Amino acid sequence: MRFPDDVLTDEEDVVLHLHPHARVAILPSLVLLVTLAVMIVAWVMLPTNAGGRIGVWVVGVICLVVAVRRGVWPLLVWRCTHYVVTDERILLQDGVLARERRDLPLARVNDHAMSQSLLDRLLGCGTLTVDSIGDHVAVLASVPHVHEVQTTLYELIEHDRLRPDDDEPGNEPEDDEPDDDEPAADAVPRARDRRGWRAVRG
Repeated sequence: MRFPDDVLTDEEDVVLHLHPHARVAILPSLVLLVTLAVMIVAWVMLPTNAGGRIGVWVVGVICLVVAVRRGVWPLLVWRCTHYVVTDERILLQDGVLARERRDLPLARVNDHAMSQSLLDRLLGCGTLTVDSIGDHVAVLASVPHVHEVQTTLYELIEHDRLRPDDDEPGNEPEDDEPDDDEPAADAVPRARDRRGWRAVRG
């Protein structure tokens, strides 16, 4: 499922858009293959009489339930889980029918840690834990290319911390010095009309 762009602001740029590693989909895919094989074997091996047809139906219903619960549903959950990193925040979204989304501003992140099992190291994935101010923790499980993701996240956090704040004193843009031929701003009387303050020149 495509991540909705309407949750992003106009000035927000997506840096990373990830799903959990494909290894999460291996077991559900195997379940689908096994259930399909069992149904084919039951169709071929059971007799064509009434008892055999009942057996095929019973096996088919059981395989269908197992395929939906252990195969189709985990695959949908995998595709509907989004890890999105922008230049302003981290967004975690999951859920197939009921959707849940968490936003974690980069300015509030104070620590991030990466952990890998032996299998994770072989596959190049891992778990990324992000701590923020206020004891809020976001856990990104089975992140593909976890080393590159952690490095990119570090760079974004440092860039966000070094970004000047327009509201802080001293960051206001300096006014250009008036030309010698133009009167100083204080020498120009001002009046107010509907459009706000404007210079009134005689």
